[in-house]
Amino acid sequence: MYHLTALVTLLAIAFYFFTCINVSRSRTQTGVKVPAMSGHPDFERAFRIQMNTLEWMPIFLPALWLFAIYIGDAVAAGIGAVWIIGRIVYFIGYSQAAAKRGPGFAIQALAAIALWAGALGAVVLRMV
Repeated sequence: MYHLTALVTLLAIAFYFFTCINVSRSRTQTGVKVPAMSGHPDFERAFRIQMNTLEWMPIFLPALWLFAIYIGDAVAAGIGAVWIIGRIVYFIGYSQAAAKRGPGFAIQALAAIALWAGALGAVVLRMV
């Protein structure tokens, strides 16, 4: 069973849902009406946070699960938790200013790359 990885998956989805709500809240606060995708810098940053999170989910989630299956649940969940922390740091920084998004982006990118590289390495080792 992969209880910890499942929990991290659910937390990642909850965080993404939070970013969706944040975009809606930002629309209301800034007056950007649907279907507009630009208009106020605060809205545009909120929207990019949501979209960037969505863009990373297809990289993160399969790598997370393959890592858990081939290496281990607890380690995968730990690295997955780092990914979520990175996304939160990214959210906080980018919400303040686009220039502040770097540290959170780096944390989550390194976590995702570690999951992907670990999964790839484990799969290849089992094939040889």
